[in-house]
Amino acid sequence: MSDFSFQQAFEWLSSAIASVVFYAIPINGAALPVTVLWLVLGAIVFTCYLGFINIRGFGHALKVVRGDYAEKTDKGDISQFQALSAALSGTVGTGNIAGVAVAIALGGPGATFWMIVAGFLGMTTKFVECTLAVKYRVYNADGSTSGGPMYYIKAALDKYGLPRLGSFLAAFFAIACVFGSAGFVHVNQGFSQVKLVTGFDNAWVFGLVYSFLVGLVIVGGIQSIARVTSKLVPLMCAIYLSAAFVFLTMNADAIPEAVWTILRSAFAPEAAYGGVIGVIIQGFRRAAYSNEAGIGSSPIAHSAAKTKDPVSEGFVGLLEPFIDTVVICTISALVIVVSGVYLQPGLDGVQMTSAAFGSVFDWFPLVLMVALLLFGYSTVVSWSFYGLKSWTYLFGHTAFTQRSFKALFCCVVAIGAVPNMLAVFDFIDSMIFLMAVPNILALYLLLPEVKQDLKAYLLKHKG
Repeated sequence: MSDFSFQQAFEWLSSAIASVVFYAIPINGAALPVTVLWLVLGAIVFTCYLGFINIRGFGHALKVVRGDYAEKTDKGDISQFQALSAALSGTVGTGNIAGVAVAIALGGPGATFWMIVAGFLGMTTKFVECTLAVKYRVYNADGSTSGGPMYYIKAALDKYGLPRLGSFLAAFFAIACVFGSAGFVHVNQGFSQVKLVTGFDNAWVFGLVYSFLVGLVIVGGIQSIARVTSKLVPLMCAIYLSAAFVFLTMNADAIPEAVWTILRSAFAPEAAYGGVIGVIIQGFRRAAYSNEAGIGSSPIAHSAAKTKDPVSEGFVGLLEPFIDTVVICTISALVIVVSGVYLQPGLDGVQMTSAAFGSVFDWFPLVLMVALLLFGYSTVVSWSFYGLKSWTYLFGHTAFTQRSFKALFCCVVAIGAVPNMLAVFDFIDSMIFLMAVPNILALYLLLPEVKQDLKAYLLKHKG
């Protein structure tokens, strides 16, 4: 009788689900994951249908997030700036540091260009998601708000006479979000970096301390999360971008050549990188992983924003991919290309980024450790709210359901630093990208009304 343990069964299941979710279509020697294609095609359609609102609405978005149109009577739980900060804390993370290096390692410097293009397209997807999240949010008995894809997915299918399918897909999204909210990956990567830099090697102690710090914030709900992230996001971005600015200033003479290398290899890459299609795929894939446009996670945070006009929150949302991908990921890519470490064999992910900065600052691994810990922590905190709202959608918005989820979430975080959890990581990634299936479908169905709402909003704010 074979010794088939629960762990082996889970690893097999995780591998099977990941194979389906990330099934890749071979194109000209490169592999295009179906989920990335689903997200990118949606972003292209939304951008064209709404007349490139991601570009022409950028200035207005800055005014909205600055509070120019805010009123004290606006309903919601947090300010629009806090909503943006909370959402950004869920997307700005290790992918901006390690993920960019992976894209360049696999697709060459040219992947950076297509990553930027995908970031601009993703801005429109976020606009649509966040508009609908506020439009279809509900108010709970305690006065708080609940919103996100699970609400507008059901509304979309109801409008097309498919209420049962709508209920099923909304619940499917919520279940995937609950599992996807587990903070294993970020806790584990944070511990790995701490171990590498300091030599500290007690995963359980690290996990318990991490869990305690997460619990301190999430026990207060979205208001507490927003207060922390509105300070933490600017801080962590400042730390990382300041180091990058100093590095690029010290290597200013190499920047023009790096930019030219990125542009040249975007359209005429070396054969080793799999041709133009391979470079485009890597760029789009990394952008999708980084800013999560179309996944449906951050609209849950945006649904709590204080605003009387859903479209205004759409404008706030479109700033996310710009900050996350167009700015931070591009800076990371410039540092890597300027340093030339992408040409060195044997370096991958965080190692490549660390080596790039380390070529100038021998103390940078310590800064990178702090940045990764802050990025990972903020992501875990924000995703706890996404998981909570999905949990209460499934089981009811009561004090008991909220407390039970927070306790369970902290327990999960506590064991996240334990090594050899690759199967768990695959499972969580699969759940996150499964969220995009019903979410993008609902965006297609509700796109015409978003366009009508946008037209009315622009007429109201004309001039």
